[in-house]
Amino acid sequence: MRIISGSHKGRRLTAPKKLPVRPTTDRSKEALFNILQHQCDWENTAVLDLFSGMGSISYEFGSRGVKNIIAVDQNKMCVDFIRKTSKSLKLPIQVTQMDTWKYLSAVKMQFDLIFADPPYDLATPQYHEIIEKVFANQLLNQQGLLIIEHSEHEVFEEHSKFSKSRKYGSNVFSFFEQ
Repeated sequence: MRIISGSHKGRRLTAPKKLPVRPTTDRSKEALFNILQHQCDWENTAVLDLFSGMGSISYEFGSRGVKNIIAVDQNKMCVDFIRKTSKSLKLPIQVTQMDTWKYLSAVKMQFDLIFADPPYDLATPQYHEIIEKVFANQLLNQQGLLIIEHSEHEVFEEHSKFSKSRKYGSNVFSFFEQ
């Protein structure tokens, strides 16, 4: 995995083989950030990275100058890896070890961007639960954006908050707005 752009552009990171992760591919990540760069003022963006795994998305935001990043994962090895890596890269990532659904029920902040990359074998109702909790708990600011990475087998076009999706190989990013 490498960081695509910003202060750590080109930096390669290798996670321990024991981590139960499926990192976003470099190609997909680059395409996603090409979309976001025209919509975000990085320095003034608050980001929540759910199911953060090895932290690939959080590092990308941090490398681009985002100063308010929260990464949430329930796996202790993933959380430890993100803490260690973000410290060595001097990136402002606050890491929380917690179940995502519990976190979404407990958090009282609002974010400009929420990125969720749950396991691809997640049941469809659980994807919808993420969306519902984000909007019901008003976790996005007025112009905020929820992005869910998922397999091509999940379809969200009928959801009232759905705005668009982009497919890159077998990865799909679905975008949701107020």
